[in-house]
Amino acid sequence: MRGTRRTRLCLAGVMAASALIATPAAPAAERTDGHLTDLVNPFIGSQDEGNTFPGAAVPFGMVQLSPDTGHMTGYDYTQNRIRGFSLVHLSGVGCRLGGDLPVLPTTGDVTQTDYAKYAAGFSHQDETASPGYYRVGLASGIRAELTATARTGVQRYTFPATDKANVLLNAAQSLHKTVSTSVEILDDHTVRTSITGHGFCRDTGPYTVHTITRFSRPFTAYGTWNGQTVTPGSRTGPGGAYVRFDTTKDRTVEATTALSYVDAAGAAGNLRAEGGRSFDAVRERAREEWEKRLAGVQVHGGASTLRRTFYSSLYRSFLAPNIGGDTDGRYLGWDRRVHHADGFTYYQNWSLWDTYRTQAQLLALLAPTEARDMARSVVAIDEDGGWLPKWGYGPVETNIMSGDPVTPFLTTAYQMGLLKGFEERAYRALKKNADGIPPAGLPGIGREANAEYLARGFAPFVQDRPYAKMGDSDYHHGASVTLEYALADAMLAQMARGLGHGADAARYAARAQNYRNIFDPATGFFRARDASGAFTGSADPTRGTGFHEGTAWQYQWLVPQDVPGMVRLIGGERAANERLDSFFAYDKLVADPAKTAREVWVHGDAYAYYNADKYNPMNEPDLIAPYTYLATGQPWKTTDVVHAALTLFTDGPAGITGNDDLGTMSAWNVLSSIGLFPIQPGYDTWGLSTPVFDRVDIALDRRYWPGGHLTITAPGTSATHRYIQSVHTDGTPQGRTYLTTRALRTLGSLTFTVGPRPSEWGTSPEAAQPVLK
Repeated sequence: MRGTRRTRLCLAGVMAASALIATPAAPAAERTDGHLTDLVNPFIGSQDEGNTFPGAAVPFGMVQLSPDTGHMTGYDYTQNRIRGFSLVHLSGVGCRLGGDLPVLPTTGDVTQTDYAKYAAGFSHQDETASPGYYRVGLASGIRAELTATARTGVQRYTFPATDKANVLLNAAQSLHKTVSTSVEILDDHTVRTSITGHGFCRDTGPYTVHTITRFSRPFTAYGTWNGQTVTPGSRTGPGGAYVRFDTTKDRTVEATTALSYVDAAGAAGNLRAEGGRSFDAVRERAREEWEKRLAGVQVHGGASTLRRTFYSSLYRSFLAPNIGGDTDGRYLGWDRRVHHADGFTYYQNWSLWDTYRTQAQLLALLAPTEARDMARSVVAIDEDGGWLPKWGYGPVETNIMSGDPVTPFLTTAYQMGLLKGFEERAYRALKKNADGIPPAGLPGIGREANAEYLARGFAPFVQDRPYAKMGDSDYHHGASVTLEYALADAMLAQMARGLGHGADAARYAARAQNYRNIFDPATGFFRARDASGAFTGSADPTRGTGFHEGTAWQYQWLVPQDVPGMVRLIGGERAANERLDSFFAYDKLVADPAKTAREVWVHGDAYAYYNADKYNPMNEPDLIAPYTYLATGQPWKTTDVVHAALTLFTDGPAGITGNDDLGTMSAWNVLSSIGLFPIQPGYDTWGLSTPVFDRVDIALDRRYWPGGHLTITAPGTSATHRYIQSVHTDGTPQGRTYLTTRALRTLGSLTFTVGPRPSEWGTSPEAAQPVLK
């Protein structure tokens, strides 16, 4: 049973005395410049395995032109040598990929072809970055500047006065493994390359990127190399090329490189369509694109550091997925054939295990046109290649991570109204995915453990099962996979019901209860079962047996479709709240929230996923966990935990505590900061917690959000005044701890009244989030 009002208010007094932080008390300072882009620091997350990149890109661009220092994902702030400026990077991934065609300016004779040897030193004191722009002074005396369009990267190099100013284009070396490469010098302005590679966390099928680089003035000399052998005057070679300029009078060289995943003609077409402008013109256009994106959310109040971390997170949320098709509409499908995107832009790069929890919802809210095309692209992957993706990079499946993340991703799109016109096409693909397994001839694994799951109600943990295909195996993570499958079934049941497929809806809703099949009454926790059905592995819930990047403690709360049912399994609300308090180290949190977040929750490096009984705010399984209190009668604790976790986002290079995972963690920060969070990913439920800003103005696309604008206010929110006293929607009292997408569609104002102590708001049994039937 919930505690009495007296019990809650006694606890409220204790917590108020603790002065738990939400945001430093600060005057409602506004930005003093004219550009929101000036509040973005692209270096955030470039240290301690945040794995972000500081280079130039436009929102969702195919090209991310950025320096590579030797780190597996590109740039590491602690290193001081740049190997080249390459075309492809994904923000915050944890595996080696991209880095195609590193380009570096040098002077003198070309004697080295290994970019680790000819790398140039640099200092952070002579380095700067902003959305769409990067600049660095190299120890060689050369200044390098980068900017981008959607499908091109534009470079400007300012050399010392010399007749041996070189630009090296290294096709044979990338962050991923190259299989074959070729370089052609087409004329005295133009270099073309083809790079085929594979990689990621484990080897994938090969894919090819085609590039064409056009320089602003003719070369005075050129050559290519094969291995370590450099051949001056050669026009072709497998390794790389150099082109030379005389900069004794004109010290500046500009170059535009276009990229295509289709073919050389596609790269040339992208260059014609997006090239031909000066560096400064491209840079200004990129800044304008970012300014428009960021201006969709205007925040008021909060300290300057808070605003910088917020807008930097908003920026990273718009970096992916990425345009995958050329300007003529062609794209390379997962069947390795060329297709044409009719009426939509084709996107690629799908970190779905991560993004289905936060970023998919944020983009549906702030970028619905692009989010709709992204959903159409995922459906096209099924129609072209035969199956829905799990973790797609470019035109290939990697099978990294586990479960069924594509279902909550696409059902999110459905619930947000983004699938209109192709709902049934999407549903057919999802139904096939949920009820079957991809044939051996397809690269994906889908729900690899589906046969056992459908027959017995759980995915078995089989540790020694060999990989059926490249990537991760669902059998190696049977416990967490069961939870992920059940979550996906719940969300698919809601879509089926909405489309009138009643029998399917009932079947999927029944399967959504399969989470119960891995609950071990003897331990009171979820636990892996082996192929015979017996519980297996350590009975200690802090161990990670059968859980992907987590433990039973951390996966305890991944039942958003039926929190009351999960709570009953572990002994009722009182037991659940006690377990939540232990999980979040709540007593320590009350005493020192920032220290608890950094020293108790973040208990190791970015990849310390196991052997823990505490909240892990730097990885995906726990992202909705703080919002569980909304369903257990103690909503003020959600605010306490969320605001403590927000202290882990800072405005320096180490400002993200783990992989950003294509904007997943950044989107968590943005959503939690404005007080709206998708507590049932794949459905339409948004949990409420106290915003960290006095006011947030959100511009919405009326084609998808008829209201056109949402203003969220929490006057006086601060470290000492952050507990919700009441909530009003367009002036009407809102007693529930959540809103639905339907309610948000026409909502104009969401008003929080805050105070120094918790209140009765949200504590009634009717206030909690819905159970999905």
